[in-house]
Amino acid sequence: MTPGITARLQRIGTDGRYVVVPMDHGLTLGAVNGLKDIESTIDAVTRGGADSVLTQKGIASRVHDNKNGAGYIAHLNGSTAIGPDENDKRKTGSVEAALRAGADAVSFHINVGSTYEREQIEGLGRLTDEAAEYGLPVLAMTYARGPDTEGDDPEALGHAVRLGEELGADLIKTGYSGDAGSFEHVCESTRCPVLIAGGSPDGDLESLRDVRGAMDAGGAGVSMGRTIFQHDDPERIARAVALVVHEDLGAADALERAELDA
Repeated sequence: MTPGITARLQRIGTDGRYVVVPMDHGLTLGAVNGLKDIESTIDAVTRGGADSVLTQKGIASRVHDNKNGAGYIAHLNGSTAIGPDENDKRKTGSVEAALRAGADAVSFHINVGSTYEREQIEGLGRLTDEAAEYGLPVLAMTYARGPDTEGDDPEALGHAVRLGEELGADLIKTGYSGDAGSFEHVCESTRCPVLIAGGSPDGDLESLRDVRGAMDAGGAGVSMGRTIFQHDDPERIARAVALVVHEDLGAADALERAELDA
């Protein structure tokens, strides 16, 4: 790992742990709740304790003045929910464009097991080569998604995260398998830090229990989007997640410290 990558990883995390709030959903879903006034949402989640935020490059000008010193990750592929196939993520930017946008890192999404896996593998492989030339970290979002793939299957998730490392990623985001015991296999499948996605759990306490389970299994944090930015109080839920990730609190204690109702 080069000094540049090491330095920039420190900008998007804290002591090797990460609370990333992706807000690239405007491309996928449109200006949904939490993203119309993205400036206020970014201010809230970073005041709450998010280490970094993530958007498509075109939103960068709305990010920097509102992120309270947090890091910035530019996402470089995407698709829409109203297109023919949401799994067909296409390239939306370059390393150079991300750097011009002030990014501390870049990210790229792969749907492992999907029809588009081959093209996305090629895309991530090229991206890690290009990013390494500039000392820019790459967050690979490697999901187990396909006609014969269960998104929470620990074997499939373990394969997905290993794929990210094999292609040169520095951080890897994937789905949560549902419990700490099975997620240990996922974390043990790679030497890269593993972050969990938000998913669709039933309420704040269950979300925080998932985070706690992932950390207990050896995870390095979260990359949680709608769970945080669409919350009624984005600042408080970000604070609760950060308390679990960075201060090793349990789910209920974090909920109480963040002054959220169970």
